[in-house]
This record gives sequence, structure tokens and C-alpha cells, in this order.
Amino acid sequence: MKTYHNIGYKIACFGLAAITLTSCEDWLNAPQPGVTKLEDFFTSGEAAIQTTTGCYVPLEWEFNKTYFSEWFIGDVVSDDALKGGQNTNDMSNVYDMENWKTTSTSALLQDFYKAQYIGIGRCNLALEYIPKMELDSTLTPELKERLLGEIHFLRAYYYFRLVRVFGGTPKIDFVVDSDSKWKQPRASAADIYAFILKDLEIAEAGLWKKSEYPATELGRATKGAAQAMLLKVNLYLASEGNAANRGSKSALDYYKAAKAWGDSVIQSHEYSLCPNYANNFTLAGENGQESVFEIQYVEDPTSDYGEGYGFTRGCFTVILTRSRSQVLLGGNSGWGFNKPTANLYNEYETGDPRRDATIFAPSNAQISNPAEEIYLGDRYISLKYGLYNADMTAYPLAHATRGPINNKQIRYADVLLMTAEAALGCQEDGDAKDYLNEVRTRVSLPTYPGYDIRINGQTITPTLEQAIRHERRVELGMEGHRWFDLCRWGVAKETMDAYKATETPEAQSHMATFIKGKHELFPLPSKEIELNPMTQNPGY
Repeated sequence: MKTYHNIGYKIACFGLAAITLTSCEDWLNAPQPGVTKLEDFFTSGEAAIQTTTGCYVPLEWEFNKTYFSEWFIGDVVSDDALKGGQNTNDMSNVYDMENWKTTSTSALLQDFYKAQYIGIGRCNLALEYIPKMELDSTLTPELKERLLGEIHFLRAYYYFRLVRVFGGTPKIDFVVDSDSKWKQPRASAADIYAFILKDLEIAEAGLWKKSEYPATELGRATKGAAQAMLLKVNLYLASEGNAANRGSKSALDYYKAAKAWGDSVIQSHEYSLCPNYANNFTLAGENGQESVFEIQYVEDPTSDYGEGYGFTRGCFTVILTRSRSQVLLGGNSGWGFNKPTANLYNEYETGDPRRDATIFAPSNAQISNPAEEIYLGDRYISLKYGLYNADMTAYPLAHATRGPINNKQIRYADVLLMTAEAALGCQEDGDAKDYLNEVRTRVSLPTYPGYDIRINGQTITPTLEQAIRHERRVELGMEGHRWFDLCRWGVAKETMDAYKATETPEAQSHMATFIKGKHELFPLPSKEIELNPMTQNPGY
């Protein structure tokens, strides 16, 4: 679609009803040019489309008071990456997160939390007014149903981002338009997961298939994206780390539901694996055959109209993750965050092309300043979102700090591996092997069983479960999945303890001890608790 930013001024203003759990601002209710009340805006199909498009925009946001890209959590907190940057003081919020020193005053967590609720607020506004709109030549029944499906999908997506970082948070499914409404109790994680599933089921029923969208609309939520998220959320609830959030259902119930939704995506034949793995992370590969859902960005020299929350056009991740080396990239160098670990680099099998599509190991001659490029003994560079060419030259950016590359949220390979995991949970080992092997065959690796893997330097003949988990790590490396996988599997403590032992003595000296039952979640921001008293997560 590449059009998130093309929303009208009025949507920017109304998006405020995009509230967060902070006190109501006067400007929320200020009259806008040409519009005296909300009902006067919601009078055409174009208004409904603009409002829905505005619901996507907070997905793009990566910066306010600090950078809060979700991969800082998904990658850096895990064994896949170190913070990077020019030193340990550069982005101290991320340094604290990677070393189990985060407090409730983290600006990163505050900005991340707030951005999701702004997205939720926009969705609630749209769900309040679009259903009331009368049908006409510009708003057909089919279009109205699709738009509402997109909005339900997005609200579920924002809540999913919140629940896996913080656990339960306030459940807001209405427009917060008065001081009496903005203080809401903290819901349980189980309640939030149930709400997410309900929204996704509504979305799935109303959304169109990817093939039914015109080319100009690619990037919007689709039926396949909703099915993939239903697969993912059910799989999360089936996994050991979420046993307390299952309600009255069993793990097997959720595995069966996950498997059914995964099969729906696969059997739709709407998606397929890109023959060349690396092409997924090119501009030409955006919204391609393997793309189930991705955050849309555009190239624009203005990028946005000011820093922070707003009309973001370009992606910060490009400049954040590019190498700092002037020798290597000249004027196209970046800030060197999200540095892949040796632990991840060494887990790729010999001949696996995904390693070199994911991680670059520079030579000494390619490093201009070792003190900046080599962070805590780690010299590796993340490639997937840096817009590098095959010769390691870099795509020149029209804006000093933003790039046009989309962020892949769900790829078909992810769907295959999640469905393999669900099949294993249902004791359907044949399907589990088939889906696992489809991913491996794409990169010309031996099929299961019949190969060994390396975990923390040890070569083992994997069980099917170990093989699937290993495949997720190397297939989806540096895409922000790893930490959340470790937590849902209930193995974060033992994995991070084992990983710590493989790191350099310098890196180890910065790491605190991982506390099981605490560090799987992050603290609710203290500012939110001050404004809306809530029980803090254990240990914080």
C-alpha cells in the first residue's frame, strides 16, 4: 500500500481520540477547520478509508523521546543481538534492557506503551463512527465490511504488542472522550488474549484475500494476515510460557485451533516462499509472494513533519542498524545498533545462505573505528533492514535518518514454522516435518530427519521440537521474534543463562542475573501508574 502517511489533516486531529491513558488534553475537543463535529466528517466512503488508514500509522512510529522499535526487545533482549551503538552509554534504555537492569522509568517502554494506545484509540474512534455511516456509491457493503475488518485486525495487533511485553494492560474498547473515561483498571493477560482473539475472528470474517486487493492497496490487512495472527495467538496460548492465560481451555485446544488457522493460510494458496531468501529484504521484494503482513514505509526527503509521533514516512531501522564504519559505507553509514551475536552467527549450518543474508562479519580493513564498531567484543552487522547491496555498498537515503524499506511482521515462512509447531503439539508429526522441510528446502538444506545442528557450540542430533525451534531462530533471525519465542516456550531463563556463558568476558561483566518469573515481562511505565494506579509487574 505504501500510503499510511496519506491521511488527511482531519484524521491527524481526530486521531487524538487516539488517546493514551493520560489526562485529556484541551485540544482533543478543539474545533477543526471546516468540521464542527465528528459526525460531519464521517459522511463518505473516502472519509471511512482515510480514517481506517489513519489506524495503521502508529505501527510506523519508532521514535518520540527515544527510539522504541519493537526489535530492540525482540532481538537485543534475546541471545540473538547486543545493543551496539558507539559505546555502552549510547541508548542507555536499550543497554538496561539487554542486561536485565530495566526500571519502570524507561523512556523506551513509555514511548512504546503510549504508541500502542494511540493506535488503539484511533481504532476505537473508527469503530464508533464507521458502523453508523450510511451506504452509498462510495461506501459499498463490501468495502464497509472490509474496512471494519482492517480496524479490528489492527486493534488486536496493538494489543498483542502490549500483552507480550507487559502482560495485562487496561482494555479500552471505546472512545475516551471525557475525563471520566480515561482511568481504567488493568485487565489480566488472559482477558487481553481473549479480546485479541475476538477481534481477530471478526477481522477474518470481513477481510478480503490478498489477491482481491488492487496493487495500489497491497499492504493492508488481509484475510490471510488475520488467519496468520489467529495461528500465532493460539500458538502463544498453547505454549508453556502462557499456561496461566489459557482460561478453561487446554494446551491441546489451542494447538488444534492454531493448526486449523495455519492450514487455512497454507491451503489458500495466496502465499509462497520467495525462491531467493535474501530478496525478502529488498525494495523489490516488498509486499511480495511471501509477505503476509508488513509495515509500510516510503522514501521521502521530508520523512515526517518534525520528530516523534506524527506523520512518519520513512523507517528509522535502516539508519539505526547500518554499520558505523565510514570505510565500509562512507557517507551512507549508520549508527550500528542491533548487533548480531556470535552465538547466533555460529548456529547457522554450513552452507546455509540465510547466515550471510542476515549477518555480515567485517574484516579489520572494513572497520574504521574498532572502539565504535566492535561492541563488547562483537563485530557483527545486521543486514536485513539496512538496505545493503550484494557488494556491501549501501542504498543512499533521501532523508538523513529514514529509509523506505518495509518492516516484515509476518512472512509465509513464519506461518509454515508456526504451523509445524502446532502440528507437533497435536501429535501430527508428519505435517510438522513437511512444513519444517518446506522452509529448509527453499535454502537447499537437508530435510528432517537427517542432519545435526549446533546449539551453544554443541553439535546435537535434534528432536523434532528442537529442529523446529532452531529453524525459527535461523530463518527469522534479526526480525524481532526470538525473545518472544523464548518467553512463550518458557525457556528464557535457561536459554539466557546458557547464552551468557558463551559471551565475551567483557559482555558478561555487564549482564545482571536473569530472574525467572520477573524478566519475561517488562515493568509498566511509572508515568502510566501515576496517572492511572495499577499493580506493577512482579519484581519491579
